[in-house]
Amino acid sequence: MQEGLSTVFLDRASLDQGDLDLSGLEGTASVFTSYPRTAASEVSERLQGQQVVITNKVVIDRALMQANPQLKLILIAATGTNNVDLEAAREQGIVVCNCQAYGTPAVAQHTLMLMLVLITRFESYREAVRGGAWQRSEQFCLLDYPIGELSGRTLGILGYGELGQAVARLAEAFGMRVLVGALPGREREGRPALEHFLPAIDVLSLHCPLTEATRDLIGAPELALMKPGSLVINAGRGGLVNEAALAAALRSGHLGGAACDVLTVEPPVDGNPLLDADLPNLVITPHSAWGSREARQRIVEQLRENLLGFADGQMLRQVGIC
Repeated sequence: MQEGLSTVFLDRASLDQGDLDLSGLEGTASVFTSYPRTAASEVSERLQGQQVVITNKVVIDRALMQANPQLKLILIAATGTNNVDLEAAREQGIVVCNCQAYGTPAVAQHTLMLMLVLITRFESYREAVRGGAWQRSEQFCLLDYPIGELSGRTLGILGYGELGQAVARLAEAFGMRVLVGALPGREREGRPALEHFLPAIDVLSLHCPLTEATRDLIGAPELALMKPGSLVINAGRGGLVNEAALAAALRSGHLGGAACDVLTVEPPVDGNPLLDADLPNLVITPHSAWGSREARQRIVEQLRENLLGFADGQMLRQVGIC
């Protein structure tokens, strides 16, 4: 086993809000330094002399790796690896490890919550009560907005890994039928292509990775294939859905509702069409589906395991060029 490695965590605040136990991770390194956040202009200085870097979203590119030949290990405090130049890391012999399956319970329950919020028109009724509509009502209840049930509806899932399967189990507990669709270029028996899949479902839930093949996977043509009144849930990656097309489908009334935990640019900037306040039955959550304390603590434990594994010569959760 190698001696403890000098380690820097560049964006701790994206993971820890002061509610996590980092003592095991900190004790694994010979010297452990952490920063709440690191601007692009600060990365180079903070990498100097460090053998291990932990990053959630801070970009580690080829130039930074070349300027830091002492760097041996990059630990990503997430599953996605698009902030690290994997090809450059491989060329320089730098090991890259990520974290996996830490947020399955959290994201699955968040996905079902979004479905329930939409199908019950929760937001509309909450605003009605806040605006005094119930207080002014001449009867005991408000039924101004159509309420549906998940039971008996068909949930379509794109991306049927561990997370997609967890969502399927919860949906089945609510009485939903589950249909799994094929991603482009990955058609196989039992998983219909989009042109057959989308017209057959009532709710679409996206759980696939963002690649060049899946970017804008759901655009205007795909949304037009869905049944009138259908729901779209995106707790996967922002780029999977064309945001302008989704806004147009909501505004036209073709879709019954949509909910997104992810946007193409995060944090969102002015001009994102999904931030228009007048869009009907749209719910946006701030990429928080994964963020239960339990899930974030699992990330800390996986970072510790990955660091220990590297020190022992047994790479855990290593990622590379596909």
